[in-house]
Amino acid sequence: MFSSRIFTVCLSLVVLIGTPLQAQTLSMEALGRILFVDTNLSQNRTQSCASCHSPSTGFADPRDNGVAAMSSMGDDQVSLGDRQAPTASYAMLTPEFHFSEEQGEFVGGQFWDGRAKDLAAQAGGPPLNPIEMGMPSKQAVVDRLQENPFYVEGFKQLFGDSIWQDTDASYRAMTLAIAEYESSNEFAPFDSKYDRYLRGEYEMSFDEELGMALFFSNNNTNCNSCHMLKRPEQKGETFSNYQFHNIGVPANQQLRAVNGLGDNEVDEGLLANPAVTEAIHRGKFKVPTLRNVAVTAPYMHNGVFAELRTVLAFYDQFNNPERKLNPETDQPWRTPEVPETVSHELLKMKILTDRKINALEAFLKTLTDKKFESLVE
Repeated sequence: MFSSRIFTVCLSLVVLIGTPLQAQTLSMEALGRILFVDTNLSQNRTQSCASCHSPSTGFADPRDNGVAAMSSMGDDQVSLGDRQAPTASYAMLTPEFHFSEEQGEFVGGQFWDGRAKDLAAQAGGPPLNPIEMGMPSKQAVVDRLQENPFYVEGFKQLFGDSIWQDTDASYRAMTLAIAEYESSNEFAPFDSKYDRYLRGEYEMSFDEELGMALFFSNNNTNCNSCHMLKRPEQKGETFSNYQFHNIGVPANQQLRAVNGLGDNEVDEGLLANPAVTEAIHRGKFKVPTLRNVAVTAPYMHNGVFAELRTVLAFYDQFNNPERKLNPETDQPWRTPEVPETVSHELLKMKILTDRKINALEAFLKTLTDKKFESLVE
């Protein structure tokens, strides 16, 4: 039966795109855009890719899920995972997961542990995850797709008349379409204040310029050791080297108390990736992009910090004996979840005064895409 909910989604996207979407003229990107917001692809028909990666809020999860939005709630409106959904902004520029002989590090991949080699592999994960979209099998997802004549004809047009004869091929086609949409300029416009500054179209404030100087300075902070891929003057910087590191993030006890995993649970990080077996990688997580960082709270892989300023204070506490308290809790900083693999060398930097933290925060806000600038306080 044709779903009225899908019809509404398709109709709204026709209006959004501005031209009728006919199967014979459908592009892969347009199909992916529709699939991205289709809640019918979850068990209870309540959740889509856009639920956790909202196109209106930096492609992150804007919902209040009862734990200060620290983790995305599943399709059953109850389940909570142990990691927060990262922004999908600029994810298209993440290299495929691999071990770099030159760097001596694992690099790239999707998810916090890099276990999906690319965007298509990532897109295939959430529909089948029992605490996310909760579908029981690929066949169940394909059956939902085939409820909609629009998909039936659109898939044939893009992937061939025999596409529905093979479940794996049909499911793969869905993920390829979503990946194509996520590879569009909508996800990576490079039009932030920082980008406009590089083009001579924006003049930074004193604080923004000071923060930029601190960020790129090896003599003050160590930010650019992980959050720089290109030279500062080059365009297209994603502010991540896509390596994996343990920076001493504590467990999110508030989240653990709600998701049922308890205090004894330890997130293995990169070691949870089936391709990684050495214990030295335990507790390491992929360096995230800083694009749209000011509007994609909460922070760290487990959403343990609610404010961007807290993240900066957290880095400073490793070097500044005066910064003893977490400003969000007024309690001492908690110990790392996995202390044995913390990258202490990467955390060394000069002490940050409140003035410098203000400046760094101001600079990080300039990395917000133009369409999301209204979300910056």
